[in-house]
Amino acid sequence: MNSEASKSANVILHIGAGSFHRAHQAWYLHRLNETGDTSWSLAIGNIRGDMNAVLAALAAQNSEYTLETVTPKGEREYETVRSIKKVIPWSADLNALVAVGADPATKIVAFTVTEGGYYLDDHDKLDSSNPDLAADLKGGRTTIYGAIAAILDARMKNGAGKVSLQNCDNLRSNGDRFKKGMLQFLELRGETALRDWMLANTSCPNSMVDRITPRPTSDVAERVKTATGFDDRAPVMGEKFIQWVIEDNFIAGRPAWEKVGAEMVDSVHAYEEAKIRLLNATHSCIAWAGTLVGLQYNYIDEGTNDMEIRALADAYVTEDVIPCLTPSPLDLAKYRDIVLDRFSNPYIKDTNQRVAADGFSKIPGFIAPTLSECFARKADPNATAILPALFFRFLERWHEGKLPYPYQDGVMDPAVAHGFFTASDPVKAFVADKGLWGKMAGSENLERVIRDAVGRVDAWLKNRP
Repeated sequence: MNSEASKSANVILHIGAGSFHRAHQAWYLHRLNETGDTSWSLAIGNIRGDMNAVLAALAAQNSEYTLETVTPKGEREYETVRSIKKVIPWSADLNALVAVGADPATKIVAFTVTEGGYYLDDHDKLDSSNPDLAADLKGGRTTIYGAIAAILDARMKNGAGKVSLQNCDNLRSNGDRFKKGMLQFLELRGETALRDWMLANTSCPNSMVDRITPRPTSDVAERVKTATGFDDRAPVMGEKFIQWVIEDNFIAGRPAWEKVGAEMVDSVHAYEEAKIRLLNATHSCIAWAGTLVGLQYNYIDEGTNDMEIRALADAYVTEDVIPCLTPSPLDLAKYRDIVLDRFSNPYIKDTNQRVAADGFSKIPGFIAPTLSECFARKADPNATAILPALFFRFLERWHEGKLPYPYQDGVMDPAVAHGFFTASDPVKAFVADKGLWGKMAGSENLERVIRDAVGRVDAWLKNRP
């Protein structure tokens, strides 16, 4: 463990030591540190023990690691990232993590726990029936809410001062939604004093994050060693493109991220809507379609460069998303083209397996809003309906044990998902699921367009060579 964090006046504790954080937020702070501004440093840790090998490797490397970036033309660059000054070893009680979060030097607690890690429905109500969340409501520390509650409680009792809680996940209105979930969590626990303290002493800025960062494979370490001579046990890789749009709402100060390319704004809404619908939803569309066409495609670039799959993604954006998001401060057609070009990068090797995961979070978060808005303006979202239809057939393959890889979904109830396909009318059962569709669940309009889209997907797959 590196003790240099104590030399920095201000600390950001980041919960979630995965590749995305280390290729994105940690990189921005590294670049700021490189300008000579070393007034902020990072401490990182995890809620769960699934990344202990990475934490150990980072600790053994003085918290340093290599970031490999690659352009669509195959141009690779290597950079040693040094912004992390403390690696917190995991323990089930999270005491070491809580201690860092409760230190007065910690002014920001940031986190990346994936979209499904917030247990919120489309009305931002906590799913208290989830076993992990239910355990934390009884005092556990297995979710972001349990961990943050412990940190805030310690800060309140120790007089550690105000702190910003910064959500860095792909979640619409991510700061606002986390705040709602956190306040409900404290209410359900009966922690009125801590809830009041949180309202008075924290801020929860919204943000939009973007950089494609696949899980690093062994060849990344090999290229790093060849290029730099460093036998890195925790390298990360990503595309050259990077973006971070942040609501400037920090109650206890913040780094000058704008000096290294982050965009500090009053509202991130337009940026996050464009990113979630044009990038995240399109990414899933390509992963599900690429998997369904058979063993020929393993990677996102392969599906993107298949003109039929690309046409599905293009139509979804052009016919439905752009009309929903217009007017916008962004050139949405240009953004669409940039996104598809990024996905076509053959050097990223982003797998269909990674991007296809967590459909039970992505349908309600990324796709259902466009369907709902189209219905509201009396337009049939036929292009958008293709996306859940692809997921429906993808899920059916999972049900039958015919997917070419294990499917991971943090919020899916396997019994419910299997139940779709043992029902007398699987499509009707699928569209009736409130977890996927919220207030649209079971509606005549939704069933009509998805049933039609499933038919079109079936015809398309049947006619594939």
